Amino acid sequence: MSKELSCQSSFSSNQLELSLAGTLNLYTLVTFQNEIEKYLVNLTTLHLNLDGLLSLDTASAIYINSLKQLCDDKKIDFLLTCKDEKLLKTLDTVHVMHLDLEMLVYKEPSFLYKLGENFVLRMKKFSEFLHFFGQISYGFFYLLKHLKSFRYKEVFFEINENAIKAFAIVAVTSFLVGVVTAYQSSVQLKIYGANIFIVDMLGISIFRELAPLLTAIVIAGRSGSSFTAQIGAMKITEELDAMHTMGFDPMRFLVLPRIIALMLMMPLLIFVSDIAGVLGGMLVAKLDLGISVSLFLDRLNEVVAAKHFFVGIAKGPFFAFLIASIGIFRGLMVRDDTQSIGTNTTKSVVESIFSVIVCDAVFSIIFTNLGI
Repeated sequence: MSKELSCQSSFSSNQLELSLAGTLNLYTLVTFQNEIEKYLVNLTTLHLNLDGLLSLDTASAIYINSLKQLCDDKKIDFLLTCKDEKLLKTLDTVHVMHLDLEMLVYKEPSFLYKLGENFVLRMKKFSEFLHFFGQISYGFFYLLKHLKSFRYKEVFFEINENAIKAFAIVAVTSFLVGVVTAYQSSVQLKIYGANIFIVDMLGISIFRELAPLLTAIVIAGRSGSSFTAQIGAMKITEELDAMHTMGFDPMRFLVLPRIIALMLMMPLLIFVSDIAGVLGGMLVAKLDLGISVSLFLDRLNEVVAAKHFFVGIAKGPFFAFLIASIGIFRGLMVRDDTQSIGTNTTKSVVESIFSVIVCDAVFSIIFTNLGI
């Protein structure tokens, strides 16, 4: 069998006829290509005669199929003559394979597909969180039944790390918000000569809403993200697997101490936030509105009922539970790479803040309907 390729061409009136003889493969294909490129510019008809061809490899078959597609795109009549069934079968097989590959090409999914996929993923994450919530509930009931297994040292350690060390940032944040709120309100109150009513506004807003929300947001950014990073790092380094292997339950040793510590200390953090916010408002009232400290405190005691203070304090454990549980859950969702820690830490902060705001809205509706 000849390993050479013979290519005879006949060109007239923008019509080209190519007759191939010999062997057409990856090595002799360049001869065929060079002959085609000479006439392809102003061509109207291309007749390819393969009757003299002895063999054809897949690379050449792919080129012939692409040449046919090129002729179709340029509106050039393409004619193929071939009596050898083996050669035709090779061309057909390569053509079918090309169609299959086109079907495998990535196509941008539709909006409805993306919407459905996103919904399914969120429902899956929500079901996993419900399972995690069930494990937390079981852990609490187990502790109530087996108080001797309560890990006091770990709880006190988490209280120090995530609450006591957060007093300063919570106090400064609330103080500045109290200053800004009082200063912006004083501009409007002075217009109507209602300076003294700044006490009413500050007392109710800070005790009932601002202090709990600000404290929760600061703790979500500080402690919630810390929980996610710590648990995620332990998962990557396989410390959680090692604990399981040694018979230690991570729920009792890692999860519950963090949740209990934050739930115990959140009311105290809110109390600190209350004091700092009122001090900030009192400072502005003294400097900008001329309201003395004694007058401010007397008015605060007279018009702000104690229920507003206790409503804000009562929100603390619920906010703490949401922040701690979401932070730890996101830590457990970390995969075997450091990028996953950053992604889940970001998600834990965003989801914690969003959950706290939703929870606060629910409390507002409930307390308003109850007349509290």
